[in-house]
Amino acid sequence: MNSSNDQNKTASTNTLQRSLGLGDAIAIGLGAVIGAGIFVVSGVAAGIAGPAMLISLLIAGLAAAFNGLSSAQLAAGFPAAGGTYEYAYELLNPVAGFSAGWMFLASKLAAGGVVALGFASYLRGFFPALDQRWSATVIVVLLVLANIAGIRKAGMLNWVIVSITVLSLLYFISAGSEVFDAENLVPFAPFGFLGIAEAAAVLFFAFTGYARIATLGEEVKEPRKNIPRAIISTLIISFVLYSLIAVVALGAIGAPAMAEGGSPLFTAAQVMNWPGIVTVIGIAGITSMMGVLLSQILGTSRMFFAMARRKDLPQELARVSAGSRVPVHGILLSGAIILLTVWLGELTFITQTASFTILLYYGIANLSALRLKAEERFLPRWISWAGLILCILMAFSLPWQTILAGIIVLFAGHLLRLLFRILNKNSSRSD
Repeated sequence: MNSSNDQNKTASTNTLQRSLGLGDAIAIGLGAVIGAGIFVVSGVAAGIAGPAMLISLLIAGLAAAFNGLSSAQLAAGFPAAGGTYEYAYELLNPVAGFSAGWMFLASKLAAGGVVALGFASYLRGFFPALDQRWSATVIVVLLVLANIAGIRKAGMLNWVIVSITVLSLLYFISAGSEVFDAENLVPFAPFGFLGIAEAAAVLFFAFTGYARIATLGEEVKEPRKNIPRAIISTLIISFVLYSLIAVVALGAIGAPAMAEGGSPLFTAAQVMNWPGIVTVIGIAGITSMMGVLLSQILGTSRMFFAMARRKDLPQELARVSAGSRVPVHGILLSGAIILLTVWLGELTFITQTASFTILLYYGIANLSALRLKAEERFLPRWISWAGLILCILMAFSLPWQTILAGIIVLFAGHLLRLLFRILNKNSSRSD
């Protein structure tokens, strides 16, 4: 009898609750995608490719679509928390699975502090007296508490955040259409094909937040149907929105002006005539950073949960609260690491590898999708091959220092995994 009770208790502390509908999953995807990509990276891409960044955006969108479709294919077959970590574990091997999970954690947690400080920077535009680090600390704590309150409450908050962001950006698009000047698109491709290709690699990372949907696979209702639909819908909506914003901003001020200052949408808004447009973009900047940060805490805590459940990380991270049915320890650890990056400075060594870690993560996802049997597929294999090849090409375009740093971070993760497994074995023997 006691053994049965223990098993039931273990099951209840290692399972999550399916509370998210299709709309919730799409909103979480949009919250993860619509952030620094459009508010910062669009200006970088304009400086690299000129107005031809529009072609770069199309290439980046296609690359994201191939990778997203592979993720959708996998999510339909393995609707569990952890996303590519779980897919690779099941279809490739534990080393590939751990590599995907570790790289996801390294990139998202290191970027968390940057996003929190970005939120504080936009907020300071309205309240100059606020200290950026303290503002960043407050928002991290509030979003951690929102996550602990439960996935439904976090999902509702995310709906509010995403709605404000999207409505603000639609206002920007409408205002910009009145000052559009086609002359600002000439010369169209001043830096040629190489500029277009490099800008495409930069813009690809603006789409990658949709992976957050897959990491929440255990909390989505009807996951085999809703997760693929949410991933595809997120990519379509974000691509259309990004394209309209890029066209409007280029037509309003031109590529050189977009590339200056690091705030291309603010610069473009200043030449628009609609009332309160600069304020609206400021609000969109605040809410978009909140959405990205909320989704990062959601995603990393579920990755901690999935990896701990397989004993790749300390098993305490796999415990789920009895009331809200969320991995509280994983949420708290995610928040603590993000706060460390806020106060100690960003983890430069890790954040420099963000591009490599993301490409490795999606490369493993495509490899996993290629291992699916014919009867398990609803998409042709060439989609996964296209996604894998594009990941490899973009990875080889990175500086060798970035690739080396990424390999070192990966190696450090595997050393920690070995340590955790030794500790788990010793703990089991002592029990």
